Amino acid sequence: MISIKSNILAFAVLATLIPSMGLGLLSFLRYEAVLNESAGHELHMLAKEASDETTLWLRERVHEVRAVSTSYILIDALTDETMPRSSLTRIGARELELYLRSVQKKLDPLLELTLHDAGGQIVASSAPAPAPIVFPSTWPDTAFFEGIVLPSPRWDGARATATVTVAVPVLSQRNELLGALSAVLDLNSVKSRLQSIVRSSPAEVILLARDGAPLLSTLAAATALVRLNAQSLLRLRAQPKDPVTFQGHHRREVLAVAEMPGSLPIIVVAERDRAEIFDAWLKLLEFYLLLVAALTLLVGVVAYWMGRSIVTPLNNLTAAADRIAGGDLAVTLRDDSADEIGHLTRVFNQMTDRLRRSYQDIELVHQTLQEQNELLGTLAITDSLTGLYNRKKLDEILADQFVRFRRNRRPFAVLMLDLDNLKAINDRDGHAAGDEVLAQVAAILRQSVRDVDYVARYGGDEFVAILTETSMEAALEVAERIRSAVDTLIIRAGNHLFSVTVSVGVAHSHEGDNSPGMMLFRADHALYKAKGAGRNRVQSAI
Repeated sequence: MISIKSNILAFAVLATLIPSMGLGLLSFLRYEAVLNESAGHELHMLAKEASDETTLWLRERVHEVRAVSTSYILIDALTDETMPRSSLTRIGARELELYLRSVQKKLDPLLELTLHDAGGQIVASSAPAPAPIVFPSTWPDTAFFEGIVLPSPRWDGARATATVTVAVPVLSQRNELLGALSAVLDLNSVKSRLQSIVRSSPAEVILLARDGAPLLSTLAAATALVRLNAQSLLRLRAQPKDPVTFQGHHRREVLAVAEMPGSLPIIVVAERDRAEIFDAWLKLLEFYLLLVAALTLLVGVVAYWMGRSIVTPLNNLTAAADRIAGGDLAVTLRDDSADEIGHLTRVFNQMTDRLRRSYQDIELVHQTLQEQNELLGTLAITDSLTGLYNRKKLDEILADQFVRFRRNRRPFAVLMLDLDNLKAINDRDGHAAGDEVLAQVAAILRQSVRDVDYVARYGGDEFVAILTETSMEAALEVAERIRSAVDTLIIRAGNHLFSVTVSVGVAHSHEGDNSPGMMLFRADHALYKAKGAGRNRVQSAI
């Protein structure tokens, strides 16, 4: 007999071979650290190149502005001694503005050129309304060669771009400080340079203001970037040139390296999606697994056969057990194998068959008990002769309607009916005829009220109807309809035909009622008044 133990032993022998190949995978997993280091180095190089390129771009722009500042037109405007600077002739100021605008158009990154005198006052500008700028009280020596950055770069909402403002001194021919020339530069013009740096890398280079506001991105619009939280920004500023992991500008976890150029108050960030980094690593892992697939092919074939011989029957048993636990007893498994699983399957089928028979017996008993309980429940609240509610159920309904009336002020009415001549019919035609009268009157009562109303046999030949949310006028109409229907009723007892009449007392809910019994009392009193008035009539309670 083939045993599961033999199969497990063979599988254990093969399982010792698999870890030996797993050691190769473990050595490959060590490459993860190398990959992290490589990505960090790549980002560091990108951030440094982007920082250098941004610095170079700034120097080129400053050089252009410095070239403009040496223009004789600007120097002459600031050295004109015939009139104060604040009172230049309109023609001179206009010509100066036109000159600045023509220069600005020729230099694409320039958005605005403004000439200031030595006191910082605006002399002329290419912009209609240039913003005032505060110059340093003492210009640094480097400013005479490299210019200075005035306010920090910022996002200009009106121009929909990031801008940086630089200023260079305007010197006379004797190198005396005459004033300054400020230029608003479009920081977006450096984007193409940064994109050329990262064109062969999936990384993204982002320029940030020192407060963390996004200024420029090589992959997306700056307005689409999410501002970093304070903790992430602090880590970038505290660990420049070191890889840092945080929630990036696209709400994804990134690996990033920051650089802070000395010439420009910005933060250059090169970041890369961590998931994308490991996707590349997983692709390398898949390639490696393809190389070792040939070595594991034989083990895979054997494992497939073992899965067919061991796992499949066990899965069938598990699935069958789950179906039985879910209430499905119509489960039968094939038991044609000769090993331990085959024996277990046969025993399982025998147990299932016994359980199925036991369950059928229990279901039959349960169904019988349920039917008997339903019958007992019906008998407990109904009158066996008329099929109407009995006195016990009537008391519950009346109490519930009284509570509703007290709580929600929903009025209701009570009709108390009594057959006028039932005793004479019993004495003359027998109790079978009297029972037929009760059944016929009960049928009339059921047909005369709504589905939301209740009818009960109060006792003997008395009936009570509870009309929910009904006014006294409507209750009197229902009572009269019942009385008229009973009055026209013809009943046969053997060869004898006879009729019957009914008296009805009607009571309506009052604010002064303290209990449902008071309504029954008023309805009963009205009933006796109807009988005293000649019977076969409807009488309302006061």
